[in-house]
Amino acid sequence: MVDLADLLDKAHALDDADPLRGFRDRFLTPDGSDIVAYLDGNSLGRPALATAERMDRFIREQWGRQLIRGWTEGWFDWPEEVGNRLGRVALGADPGQVVVADSTTVLLYKLARAAVDARPGRTEIVLDTDNFPTDRYLLEGIAAERGLTLTWIDTDPAEGITDDQVAGAVGPNTALVVFSHVAYRSGYLADAAAITRTAQDAGALVLWDLSHSVGSVPVHLDSWNADFAVGCTYKYLNGGPGSPAFGYINRRHHGHVRQPIWGWIGHRDPFAMGPGYQPADGVRSMLSGTPPILAMVPLLAGLDMLEEAGIDAVRAKSLRLTDYALELVDAWLLAHGVELASPRHPDRRGGHITVRRNDFREINTHLWHRGVIPDFRAPDGIRLGLAPLSTSFTEVHHGLSTLAELVASKR
Repeated sequence: MVDLADLLDKAHALDDADPLRGFRDRFLTPDGSDIVAYLDGNSLGRPALATAERMDRFIREQWGRQLIRGWTEGWFDWPEEVGNRLGRVALGADPGQVVVADSTTVLLYKLARAAVDARPGRTEIVLDTDNFPTDRYLLEGIAAERGLTLTWIDTDPAEGITDDQVAGAVGPNTALVVFSHVAYRSGYLADAAAITRTAQDAGALVLWDLSHSVGSVPVHLDSWNADFAVGCTYKYLNGGPGSPAFGYINRRHHGHVRQPIWGWIGHRDPFAMGPGYQPADGVRSMLSGTPPILAMVPLLAGLDMLEEAGIDAVRAKSLRLTDYALELVDAWLLAHGVELASPRHPDRRGGHITVRRNDFREINTHLWHRGVIPDFRAPDGIRLGLAPLSTSFTEVHHGLSTLAELVASKR
């Protein structure tokens, strides 16, 4: 085993040289916390200190003082205003194309249904076998509803979807393709621009799930010429458990696609409350029910930090973190029957890496008991989610040294 002290010295040096190191002190660490290393920022980000302050201020000064007047004094426009900011800071999307609402599952359903209905006569949806379960289940349901066929691309769980695979799967019957920009299991970073071109050249529409990339990897929806996108805000954006999702509709589709859940907030004149549904103009037509205003407050705190840091600096640190984690994996784990289940090449690697061994379900439980918190993904993967704004290199060292100790002891 490579000397732990040398690798710890390297972690300290990387932390000292980290231009984003000041952000780590802006996250809440409760007194008496038992956390030694939090390596699950790609499932649930840490809460920002500013979140507690903003929530308290919102409750006392806006909800408490404005009461119902808050809707006419600003809240009603939050889904689009927060969406515009998210588009600018993290999605590479011009204003008027992103809305914040619902959960990822609900928005994914709305966008996918709108997309297949916008391609009448086409009978296929293309997806991959290792996409996130909700994406697969939901598309199975839509295919059953609309009498469509699913065309499955068999992807390696240690990698992800490629442009060549998409080119071999799409054709004149393809209505929609749905993939994740960063694979939830392996962290594989897809070539979204190339895949989008390939699918669109076949006449299909493209829906990207950005849940594991937004806030960690630069996204350029407009320059990709993407049709639709969806994602959550509770991972790298630190929006908190159950924070609302976002949906993107490229401006060229406005007025031409119609989502299936018609509610009063998505009506052109919601307070008229008359007969018949007329969708609102633009991306606001994706709304259905009352916007989750209170749940957007933590997201605003997360966007403040991301905008201040800059997504390019965040990506640069993300790569340094995963490079260092890979160095520890090579030094400490591979000799003990552990396999790397993520890409080594930085151009194909998102913000997390996964390692595999057949007893990792049990080992992950021991890690949690010792204050090291990654997550487990069946059947045998431990996923290391390294959030650039809140994770230190020393924290990565502590977490992986504990994993190495357990792996060696359970040979």
